[in-house]
Amino acid sequence: MDLSRKRIYIAGSSGMVGSAVTRALRQKGCKDLVLRRSSELDLRRQVAVEKFFADEKPEIVVLAAARVGGILANSTYRADFIYENLVIETNVIEAARRSGVEKLIFLGSSMVYPADCPQPIDEGSLLTGDFEPVNEPYAIAKVAGLKLCENYYRQYGCNFYTAIPTNLYGENDNFDLTSSHVIPALIRKFHDAKTSEATTVEVWGTGSPKREFLYADDLADAIVFLLENVDFRDLVDTGVYHINVGSGIEASIKELAEMIARTVGFTGSIAFDTTKPDGAPRKLLDHSRINKFGWSSKTDLEAGLRSAYEWYLAARASEAGVRG
Repeated sequence: MDLSRKRIYIAGSSGMVGSAVTRALRQKGCKDLVLRRSSELDLRRQVAVEKFFADEKPEIVVLAAARVGGILANSTYRADFIYENLVIETNVIEAARRSGVEKLIFLGSSMVYPADCPQPIDEGSLLTGDFEPVNEPYAIAKVAGLKLCENYYRQYGCNFYTAIPTNLYGENDNFDLTSSHVIPALIRKFHDAKTSEATTVEVWGTGSPKREFLYADDLADAIVFLLENVDFRDLVDTGVYHINVGSGIEASIKELAEMIARTVGFTGSIAFDTTKPDGAPRKLLDHSRINKFGWSSKTDLEAGLRSAYEWYLAARASEAGVRG
């Protein structure tokens, strides 16, 4: 598929994933990109979404809009996480079907897989066990979106499917400590400790859980690759209806904290608060299917962390300049 000739809507284009996909598509020569901030188009409002699709007539859709957050946010805003994600994906996917969108890729989450399934997690592990309790509302919403895409193909022949990325980080991430994921939260904590000359940084949990990490621009590269090369029927031929996007780069939370401390230049100690939850003990995706199609990640973890921290510093400086 020649994407440069297509009208492409990136839902969630102001977020970390959506902005990375926008950059990747522009590098491909795509000029007809349809972008809307949430203040311009509330994807929770069905009538507004249907009017938007009728007016703009996108041919390709990347559905990266979602309510997301880390352990604290998922624990606190459980109803918001299931409601907002369900309604966003339902509105967009149905409007895409009604308006005749040629291809849609929905961004899922590794939370859709059971907490205790065998590692690495292949696509066939979906719905073979219980979700991790803290993230259950978010996981259920994402499974619903995945199943919408699958069954719109089965009933209507829509070329809609789900890409499931591993844990993401990168430019334009959310660094708010009340709602961020582990990497931006730790970057913020270590940076604040360094600038305030604190001697200790506290990290939630035991530090023993292992996580796989993927740089957001690598995910964007994978999305562009999938748009160009992989259709729903290609996945059916492999026996699954969605596809994992992983890096194979795995680190314990302790190793990650130490790596971020070095990146930031924090020289104090790290204390682990074992009264706080760890989450799943390990989460590593089997990304062999997308590798067989011809894609693999490029950014190693230390290089990605440096880029993420540099972006964070630039964003803080820009924000300070605006306030000044």
